[in-house]
Amino acid sequence: MPKLRIALAQINVTVGDLAGNAARITAVAARAKAGGAQVLLTPELALCGYPPEDILLRPDFYRASSAALASLAQTTPLPIIVGHPLFDGKAAYNAASLLADGRVIATYRKRRLPNYEVFDEERYFDAGDQACVIDVNGVRCGLAICADIWAAGAAEAAVAAGAELLLTLNASPFHLAKQTRRHEVLRERIQATGRPALYANLVGGQDELVFDGASFAMDGDGRLTHELPAFAESLAFIDYLDGKLVPGEIAAPLTSEAALWEALTLGVKDYLGKNNFPGAIIGLSGGIDSALTLAIAVDALGADKVRAVMMPSPWTAQMSLDDSREMVKRLGVEYDEIPIGALMAQYAVSLAPTFSRLGDKPAGDTTEENLQARIRGMLLMAISNRSGRIVLTTGNKSEMAVGYATLYGDMAGGFAVIKDVFKTRVYELANWRNTVSDVIPQNIITRAPSAELKPGQTDQDTLPPYAVLDAIIQAYMERDESPREIIARGYLEADVRKVVGMLKRNEYKRRQAPVGIRVSQRSFGKDWRYPITSGYLDEY
Repeated sequence: MPKLRIALAQINVTVGDLAGNAARITAVAARAKAGGAQVLLTPELALCGYPPEDILLRPDFYRASSAALASLAQTTPLPIIVGHPLFDGKAAYNAASLLADGRVIATYRKRRLPNYEVFDEERYFDAGDQACVIDVNGVRCGLAICADIWAAGAAEAAVAAGAELLLTLNASPFHLAKQTRRHEVLRERIQATGRPALYANLVGGQDELVFDGASFAMDGDGRLTHELPAFAESLAFIDYLDGKLVPGEIAAPLTSEAALWEALTLGVKDYLGKNNFPGAIIGLSGGIDSALTLAIAVDALGADKVRAVMMPSPWTAQMSLDDSREMVKRLGVEYDEIPIGALMAQYAVSLAPTFSRLGDKPAGDTTEENLQARIRGMLLMAISNRSGRIVLTTGNKSEMAVGYATLYGDMAGGFAVIKDVFKTRVYELANWRNTVSDVIPQNIITRAPSAELKPGQTDQDTLPPYAVLDAIIQAYMERDESPREIIARGYLEADVRKVVGMLKRNEYKRRQAPVGIRVSQRSFGKDWRYPITSGYLDEY
């Protein structure tokens, strides 16, 4: 059988930037040509980026996409398989086309449209129903797009139509342990068809999603023959000879902490870069969450693009000031200290007449605590307005779940870096980052967490231990377990009732939170769509 060299392009594109994405594909195609490839394989919707969301409801977007595709066909130096949106006059499709000789040779329409987790493709696309097998240098290649290979049907249809090699275009977003599942899924299709397969995945940040790349290939026995580095653009050359893939380079796997760190830094880098923010501002507290956010931002952007601001109140401990000063010294970022005691006093004076008319202070009132957070949020946003830099908020997933974040206070900002990172994982990441280089003072990691909004306050005054809190949230929110099921696994009913009640009461807050990076299989974002107003009673 003839030899086929395929260039697999793992690229970082920008949603809607048709001209820029086409130029990136053309540049990669030139490298593929120079490397002796006969065809270039790109990821799902590489021409327009993924997911375009409601831009796909615009007829003019399809006209622009069609023009960009035609132009790309004219400029590509070798045959390429490119993902793109398609409107054929009657229906819209998630498509992939072979471009060669200045024209579109063949087009495949995605058959399985995912409508779960972060995916909403049934809103935008119609499903195709035909296999597409293309001849490239004498090798019959069957095309599939992402969800097509997650269940039986499309791959088998391609083989029935004569495919001897499967080429899959993907935009598969990252979450922890996702790559293992991708391997399992592709291996299932290979076992069902007996055909080797290539998996070309997108890389880069897109709003709350991060695409990790980690594209790979498997032979007809389901053995891994190639794997590209995660979280970086890459081009691999994969040879098909005598019905088999010639084994090549396999990138070393990342630990879970390293993968999570790469996802968070790439998410920050691309959110700021693709939206043209000149830098980031972070409010430091002396605590672990803001310290971790600062370290991520510096790794993502460079110290010269990050400014840290410490805003001590009368309740801020000296150790918080000392630790913050030490950390910014280690990282080399710009740093400001703005005491807020005088502002707190002025607010108290201004509000006193109104508060007196409202009667006695209710038990458990947190007005003054929230005022501190809101004063800080106002100062950060003022610096953001003046500098053009975006405020990165520092709340973690545990806090987002139970409402331990203040509207218009520590929730004020443009991007929530660790919004999908549980508090227990925050500590794991901080310790891991310090094994790379010692940037977070150990005292920040070991001291009891506290918002320092009143004397002697610690988080565990009003919450279960974080290991218990996070386990309950994960069971209820990520796995949809009922409170009865959680209690049956050994958790105290009082803790479960408290945590679930707080989670449900604070939906209105989460709706007003900044978008944040998704790193779990279910985050408080696209894949969490609970009503604010609800009379549903959980099963106890």
